[in-house]
Amino acid sequence: MTPSRPRAPADRSPAPNRGPAAAAENRRALIAAAREIYAEQGPDAPFSAVARRAGVGQGSLYRHFPDRVALAVAVFEENVGALEDALRDDGTILGLLDRVIDQASASTAFVRLLTGQQRDARAAALGTRFDALVRTLIARDRAAGRIGAHVEPADVEIAVSMLAHELASASEADRVDVARRARALFERAFAGPV
Repeated sequence: MTPSRPRAPADRSPAPNRGPAAAAENRRALIAAAREIYAEQGPDAPFSAVARRAGVGQGSLYRHFPDRVALAVAVFEENVGALEDALRDDGTILGLLDRVIDQASASTAFVRLLTGQQRDARAAALGTRFDALVRTLIARDRAAGRIGAHVEPADVEIAVSMLAHELASASEADRVDVARRARALFERAFAGPV
């Protein structure tokens, strides 16, 4: 008599495919997983690792994000939304810079992924939203005398871009010092009348 082989557990039926009902949940899971994977492994992390971490299939990943740029744009859409929410009622340009420092420090891989992609229509739409926020904050700061009349939206947008790129290029150990120096520099540059 041959020894019996251990029986494999009965196959479970796969979870029903919820189709479109799961789309928003899968998208959120993919963005959260991307934040983790790219923070750990940098911009060259395998795209497939995002799907594995999110617990979704490759097909779901590519349906939501056909490439890394689409994924990076989705992360920054969330970041811009968080800025809009946080700064809507009483935000300032310096408050914006502080929040950008926090976001850019946590999203350095995505900053590097989007470098050179400003002409991509997906990134351009983000720029339009960010520009509207900056214009609102400048008007508020100017009315309160916190910012000089010389400051234009493009000045703030260039400062934010420079800040994000400097933070993405700095070593993790140097980011706090880079952020402190950049914020102090922009605070002096944007100052209102003395």
